[in-house]
Amino acid sequence: MPDPRLTHLDATGAARMVDVGAKAVTQRRAVAQAVVAMAPDTAAAVAAGDAPKGDVLGTARIAGIQAAKRTGELIPLCHPLGLDAVAVDLVVDPEAGTVTIRAEASTTARTGVEMEAMTAASVAALTVYDMVKGLERGVTLREVALLEKTGGKSGPWRRG
Repeated sequence: MPDPRLTHLDATGAARMVDVGAKAVTQRRAVAQAVVAMAPDTAAAVAAGDAPKGDVLGTARIAGIQAAKRTGELIPLCHPLGLDAVAVDLVVDPEAGTVTIRAEASTTARTGVEMEAMTAASVAALTVYDMVKGLERGVTLREVALLEKTGGKSGPWRRG
């Protein structure tokens, strides 16, 4: 018998989508972050809008929003959600050689939006890489993390 805390497994241990039909509809919000590390010169080009492929920050913002809307198609056991809002903000620190991406997703639903926020941050980070790879191949995605979530039975949570 599988551990009852493993909600995505049925009685035989096979993967399944959780039935959220009996859960209460509540307002839910999640914030995630991704950090993209690169050489200071590459980050300076991003900040100045001088990357060979064009507007890195604007393209990454749109990619993140689009990805959040498609999370249910990308992550096999995620429920497709109607999102109330998605915001993706990017901050460049040329001296540190970083682009920090903060993605926020919200909905009024029976399940949370943590995966939507993390998918938005991840795809925005991958888009930054794609947009600057002509300048530098050594760019890395250092971190993708859930920062906070609200709503649902478990209530609010914030990374310490």
